[in-house]
Amino acid sequence: MGNVTEESVGLSLTGKTALVTGGSRGIGAETVRLFRQAGARVFFNYRTAEVQAEKLVTECGGEPWCCSARQDLGIPEDGKTLVQSAVDAFGRLDCLVVNHGVWPPEDTPISKMSDAQWRSTLGINLDSTFGLVRAAVAQMQQQSPIAGVRGYIVLVASTAAQRGEAFHADYAASKGALISMTKSLSSELAGEGIYCNCVAPGWVDTEMSAAALTHPETSKRVLATIPLGRPARVQEIAGPILFLCTPFAGFISGEILNVNGGAVLVG
Repeated sequence: MGNVTEESVGLSLTGKTALVTGGSRGIGAETVRLFRQAGARVFFNYRTAEVQAEKLVTECGGEPWCCSARQDLGIPEDGKTLVQSAVDAFGRLDCLVVNHGVWPPEDTPISKMSDAQWRSTLGINLDSTFGLVRAAVAQMQQQSPIAGVRGYIVLVASTAAQRGEAFHADYAASKGALISMTKSLSSELAGEGIYCNCVAPGWVDTEMSAAALTHPETSKRVLATIPLGRPARVQEIAGPILFLCTPFAGFISGEILNVNGGAVLVG
């Protein structure tokens, strides 16, 4: 056996550009940090967290390395607008990470769920994702490939997409659609050098889940379903997202990567 030289193995995105939705807080903010550390230029949007967004841009080197924009995501046109903003800033788009989403915290029986709640959740979690993906794919198809790759798309779903979630049918349905979308996009686009995969997190320690994870009874019930006995840290979700946008994932397409501490085992 020949000698092996010890060298660090890096997940490099040097020379690449990325758009991360919902990038000002939680999983999104950590994804922005990791992508910058890997050498990418990163554009992200926020809805209300302007102060956090400004701090993150500064932390990540400021322009022209990292840029943010206030942009609601609720309809397909919003997604198109955000993709165009990222392309205007950086000239191309190599990675799209669709991380944004809403999880209405109040338990709502389906018999009492309002049309407004259903439409709002589906609009934010699914309709805007359609607009983002449609615009991103059109941009990637126009670009010259780099090492045979035109682009990477990572959709962030949820364990709720795989097993459902009582009293949150709107959220589960929207995230389940992202899993089906991932498989469809892979079948359609892999031959063009556009990779599409999905990360499906379980419970993660973020602001969105704080109400449930800090409630004594709810937290006890949640943790009992996770073999590792704790929620994920944001770095543990952002890391797999980064991996799926590197050559180390060069033979992975249409995959649903479960990152849930063993809570949901899907073959």
